[in-house]
Amino acid sequence: MHETFGIPEIIEAIQSLLTDPGVNRLGPDVLEPAWGSPLIGVSRGDDPLYAEFQETIGPFHWTPLEAFCTEFPDAGVTASDIAVVVWALPQTAATRRDHRACTALPSRRWSLARHYGEAVNDRIRDHLARTLTNAGYPAVAPARLPVFRRETSERFGIASRWSERHAAYASGLGTFGLCDGLITERGKAVRLGSVVAAINLPATPRPYSNRTAYCLHFSGDECDACIRRCPAGAISADGHDKERCFAYIREMMVPFVESDIGIPVTSCGLCQTGVPCEGRRPR
Repeated sequence: MHETFGIPEIIEAIQSLLTDPGVNRLGPDVLEPAWGSPLIGVSRGDDPLYAEFQETIGPFHWTPLEAFCTEFPDAGVTASDIAVVVWALPQTAATRRDHRACTALPSRRWSLARHYGEAVNDRIRDHLARTLTNAGYPAVAPARLPVFRRETSERFGIASRWSERHAAYASGLGTFGLCDGLITERGKAVRLGSVVAAINLPATPRPYSNRTAYCLHFSGDECDACIRRCPAGAISADGHDKERCFAYIREMMVPFVESDIGIPVTSCGLCQTGVPCEGRRPR
């Protein structure tokens, strides 16, 4: 028997963790919250965008149905039976303020959010998938599957089997910027999470018609803020050089963050602050 479960119940399941100061915190000894109030979006498993993502990113990239069937191979569902629930967790004003002042290396708050805040995000993924499943709607968080891993896209280079940014774009939460970050109503300084479930939820309308609609660089405003913010020189008018970006993170950021917080975290995100799209949609 299915329990009644819709968007209000999903919001409550996520908020129940974010409003718990024992969960939503920047670290075991830091009472300060890691994340602000979330944005929630939904897309359908048979949305044509997911087939487009697989075609352009690579055959390794899961459609929602493929991700779902990895966990529930005998469920007997079709793509039209699937919904993708995506959330965006905004960085706090204090974290953005500290990070905005940095130019070459990440702020302590940002690094704590990257490590301990992502652990909060994982708890949300697990909690929502479990809550939906217990209510009679089998659900899985693709990024938490044991077979989730990094892949190499012939067209885009570094990629993975499931892109939560692309799922967020499909779910009406925002569009891509020049640096590949997702610009939402709360800006680009966010972390994303997602769950795929066999549940009939209405799709969130997409208030945009193309993948870069919110980015000032592509709107004729000639914005180059994220280009100037990148200490690795990995962002240009041609886009985001992932290899150069990740090399800088490995060689510069990780050792610095380990010396700062004692954990070798892949923290950067300088292009997400000190830009017009840091905490809002600029257009």
